[in-house]
Amino acid sequence: MSSSVQRKRIRKSPEARRAEIVATAARIALTEGLECVTLRRVAEELSVRPGLISHYFPSAEDLVAEAFSAAALGELDTLLPAERPDGTPAQYLARYFALSSGEAYDDISRLWINARHLSRYRPVLRERVTRMELASDDRLEALILDGVARGEFRTDDARSAAIQILVVLDGLGAHANSDRTDRPPAVTRLALSTAERALDLPPGTLDAPGATGTLPLEYSPAEAAEAAVPRATATASAPVTVAATASAPAPAPAPAVANPADAAADAGA
Repeated sequence: MSSSVQRKRIRKSPEARRAEIVATAARIALTEGLECVTLRRVAEELSVRPGLISHYFPSAEDLVAEAFSAAALGELDTLLPAERPDGTPAQYLARYFALSSGEAYDDISRLWINARHLSRYRPVLRERVTRMELASDDRLEALILDGVARGEFRTDDARSAAIQILVVLDGLGAHANSDRTDRPPAVTRLALSTAERALDLPPGTLDAPGATGTLPLEYSPAEAAEAAVPRATATASAPVTVAATASAPAPAPAPAVANPADAAADAGA
C-alpha cells in the first residue's frame, strides 16, 4: 500500500484558473520574453499538467497574445489611468514620464520591442499590438485634451502631440538592452522636452521638483499585468478599426465551465 500523501488542491473556477494562467504568462513574458510563453512553461510555473493549460488555450499563439495584452494594458492603466481624481493633468503627465524613465519600465520596453518583432510573423499578436498602440494614443490624447480644457496645456492638435510624445518614448525605449550611462542629458529628457514644446509648457516644467504632486510613483509591471487580466480578456473581443489588422483571427473565447480534462489535469498535477 502506498504511503504517499495526496496533495490537496483547491478547485478553482474557470474564470479564476484562466486569469491565473494569463497572469503567469504575462510575468514570464516580462522577465524572459514572449518566446518563452509556451503551454509547457506556464504549466511548470503553476505545477499543473500542460493539458490544463491547453484546455483554456488550445493554441500557444492565443496565450502569447493574451499575455502581451495583459502586460500592455497593465502598463497603460498604471501609467496613464483613465480616471485621474488625485491630481491635475500636468501632474499625471509628469508622473507618466517619471515612471517611464524608471528601471521597472525597462521590462515593458523590452516587451514592446519583442512583441513588435514577433508580430511580423504572428497575426494574433499583431492584432493585439495594434490594439494597444491605438489605446495608448487614445489615453494620452484624452489626458492632453483634459489639460487643454483646464488651461494647463495649449495645442490645436492633441492627437498629434500625443503621437509625437509616444514616438519619442518608443525610440528611447528601443535602447532598453543597451548601456545608457553615457547618454547626453538632452537625449535623456528628449520625451519631456518634446511634450513641453508640443504643449507650450516652459522648459523644465515636467521634471521640476514637485511636478508629480502627491501621486504615487511605485510601479510593478507584473502586478499591473495581473490586475489588468480581466479587462484584457474583455477588451480582446472589441473590434479594431484598422484595416491592416481586420483579418487577424479572433482570440479563443474563455470556456464557460471547466470540462473533465480540467478536473483530471488538476487531480494528476
